[in-house]
Amino acid sequence: MTDVTGAPVATVDVLNTLFHSEQGGHEQVVLCQDRASGLKAVIALHSTALGPALGGTRFYPYASEQDAVADALNLSRGMSYKNAMAGLDHGGGKAVIIGDPELIKTEELLLAYGRFVASLGGRYVTACDVGTYVADMDVVARECRWTTGRSPENGGAGDSSVLTAFGVFQGMRASAQHLWGDPSLRGRKVGIAGVGKVGHHLVEHLLQDGASVVITDVRDESVRRITERHPGIAVAADTDALIRTEGLDVYAPCALGGALNDDSVPVLTAKVVCGAANNQLSHPGVEKDLADRGILYAPDYVVNAGGVIQVADELHGFDFERSKAKAAKIFDTTLSIFARAKDDGIPPAAAADRLAEQRISEARAR
Repeated sequence: MTDVTGAPVATVDVLNTLFHSEQGGHEQVVLCQDRASGLKAVIALHSTALGPALGGTRFYPYASEQDAVADALNLSRGMSYKNAMAGLDHGGGKAVIIGDPELIKTEELLLAYGRFVASLGGRYVTACDVGTYVADMDVVARECRWTTGRSPENGGAGDSSVLTAFGVFQGMRASAQHLWGDPSLRGRKVGIAGVGKVGHHLVEHLLQDGASVVITDVRDESVRRITERHPGIAVAADTDALIRTEGLDVYAPCALGGALNDDSVPVLTAKVVCGAANNQLSHPGVEKDLADRGILYAPDYVVNAGGVIQVADELHGFDFERSKAKAAKIFDTTLSIFARAKDDGIPPAAAADRLAEQRISEARAR
């Protein structure tokens, strides 16, 4: 199907998003292809106002190229806000590689991808995301020095999901402090959807804090890893069952985005939503639906910033304790957002956006 100019409608939609919608405003979008290795990738740079764009590489079997571009645009915009709220001197960028990593990921493909990132001359710094791992970044780094999330053996910080989970836990503690007057999760029931790279670390933090945890994951092996370590932990059949769990205090979406939508929000039993997934709000207006139901939402890009704090520190010679101390500040940042939301009479997501946009705007004005 084409429009009157003969251009595919999908292309027209992408250009409209880039140049005319509020979700656009990106500085640069690069389409990458290496036929020899099978690489098809999109690198989106939303902003470099605060510094080089920093964000991970997602490797995912998208239903269409248009979906991949849309995801890169959304994720890179979120990284601008995440990095701004984390106090980093980095703008926002994101890359997506199209395809099933279990089927097409090869050394040749990752090296080709590294060459494309290197061609940007440092405007974009990459790292791990869904479908990519520390070992992959070690390969990419052979072609691109603007690569973080590498192994300690290769001068890197290692698995960034460690501090991502720690940061989400801090955001959860701040939510508990704001709502219940006590940062402890002891005695609270927390439901985690997705116990993979980040979620399984979050389980450990919560159990150590005395919380009761319910988990679910589309991958049986991810659930089994948790239940083998903690045989008494509760397991929900799926996310739909999890969010309807009676007595749930906190819901933590830790898988892919769009978890908070017109179907899930009306049936949520939890009083707090605080999780690691990016882009949890499926569309504008969901944040108000949550507020109208009295559900406190901790903005995803604020609480899940521990990982990007970790990989950003790698660029300066990684120090875990220094990074952890910065990630611990997510507690105070989250509380400040709740306070701003209350003062301005707006949902926390809108308050976080205002604060992030203010920092980016001030940087552009310098």
